[in-house]
Amino acid sequence: MFHVPERSRLLDGPLASDPGINAGAFILDSVEPGWQLILICDDGRCAGCASHWEHVSVRAVLRGHRGRGRIPTWREMAHVKAICWDDDDVVMQLHPARRNYVNTHAHVLHLWRPIREPIPTPPIGLV
Repeated sequence: MFHVPERSRLLDGPLASDPGINAGAFILDSVEPGWQLILICDDGRCAGCASHWEHVSVRAVLRGHRGRGRIPTWREMAHVKAICWDDDDVVMQLHPARRNYVNTHAHVLHLWRPIREPIPTPPIGLV
């Protein structure tokens, strides 16, 4: 089940959102010392924009220096997965066809999960 880190919600500024909705922008401490993570979360169900995909974008920023960022580490992405989904949920990082790249920000990675169907997974011996 998808959930957001409510205590870390941005409540003012251009990325502010109302408490209690399962979407919005959040800043939380990273598992990497001295860094924070900026998350943009969407449960894929908001009125008028239902994508049917749960989605979290993740950017790592140096604490106190939001302009200085880097690509999140594997540990950070696993941490975000654990915060925003249950242990048994399968989510993915996706490499789309090159022609479909958007890349609005160079230091952002994404986690995705379709709402209407399960993600196929390889045999356990290949994981």
